[in-house]
Amino acid sequence: MSLTHSERPLYEVKAGLFKGLAHPLRIRLLELLADGTERSVAELQRSTGMEPSHLSQHLSVLRRHRLVSSDRRASHVYYRITAPEVAEFLAVARRLLAAVLVSDAEQFGRISELPELRP
Repeated sequence: MSLTHSERPLYEVKAGLFKGLAHPLRIRLLELLADGTERSVAELQRSTGMEPSHLSQHLSVLRRHRLVSSDRRASHVYYRITAPEVAEFLAVARRLLAAVLVSDAEQFGRISELPELRP
């Protein structure tokens, strides 16, 4: 299936969302914000143990892909997810992860069915 010229930009935006999610620390940050509570950069740093410069880079990626927004108050910056759908997406992804892990565990349990190997 090839994309028409008019379809391509929509799929590029969609792919950008997935790029924004394509790092374990960004997923962790989103999970920390998924309850809808604002968190300061200091709180996020304490929760993740990330270096300030790395945290800033990951938050910048999430902002660029519009998954989080920020608000500066005095000398503190606070972050929040941009929409409840972000939290819903994380919940669906977690259910999918659980299904994959169960499947992997079942496969691992069948390893004894393989023929014996002699070194």
